[in-house]
Amino acid sequence: MAGAPAGDFNYELHGEGYAIQRRSDPRIAAAVHAALGSARTVLNVGAGAGSYEPDDRYVVAVEPSPTMRAQRPPERVPAIAAAAESLPFDDGAFDAAMAMVTVHQWSDVDQGLAELRRVTGGPIVILTFDADALDRFWLADYAPELIAAECRRYPAMAKLAAALGAGTEVRPVPVPFDCTDGFTEAYFARPERFLDAAVRRSQSAWGFVTPGAQQQAIARLRADLASGAWDDRYGELRSQREFHGSLRLVVGPSTRTEKPPTARKSGPAPARTMRVRRRPGR
Repeated sequence: MAGAPAGDFNYELHGEGYAIQRRSDPRIAAAVHAALGSARTVLNVGAGAGSYEPDDRYVVAVEPSPTMRAQRPPERVPAIAAAAESLPFDDGAFDAAMAMVTVHQWSDVDQGLAELRRVTGGPIVILTFDADALDRFWLADYAPELIAAECRRYPAMAKLAAALGAGTEVRPVPVPFDCTDGFTEAYFARPERFLDAAVRRSQSAWGFVTPGAQQQAIARLRADLASGAWDDRYGELRSQREFHGSLRLVVGPSTRTEKPPTARKSGPAPARTMRVRRRPGR
């Protein structure tokens, strides 16, 4: 029996297949990893199947959904069962934190961001979508209900920037034409992919569209692809190398004050440990 939803989308019922369809795109990953700076310890919140986790740092992953935790590949660290709003770690425990396409699913965004800021001394890197730019994507013409639902879900860029503090940057991220991460805009030049139900199941946005509206949108798209109407309107996208849509990287600044190096006696450096804070009743 499926458990209760971990966020606004029930991954226990609809989360199968995410690890196949939603794979890290190397170009987007490069932007994420650069934003992490020189951090050696990284917390990934809402980690899912492990997309965009760096291989050259010490990563701790947090994911509330058992279905998503089970899809993590063997080369990724097992994820801790916890939610963004209540992180079981000490203050300043991590050099950096990341949250990849997850903040819109948190039950309390303000609390989740406050927790990220509490446990992170360095940069906080959030990959998300700008609700004000969602209508740039042609899918709005076929599934306006989907775009309307997404606009309600995604926190405003100003809200995220305010929560992460002065100096936060909002960086547009271009979507490559052959993007390997199967979010909706990844298929801006490959509309046929939306005809595959497995593709749509790995995009939580469709979970907020009624079955009837989804069937109508896909039927119209299928007909327009068959008749050439889609290509008449949007065909130039097929030769476009990247799409400047709503994908954003929000980078919160470090709050840790760097101290000048001090002389110390020769010998091995002290071991660094990561402590998990025990909460009452656990």
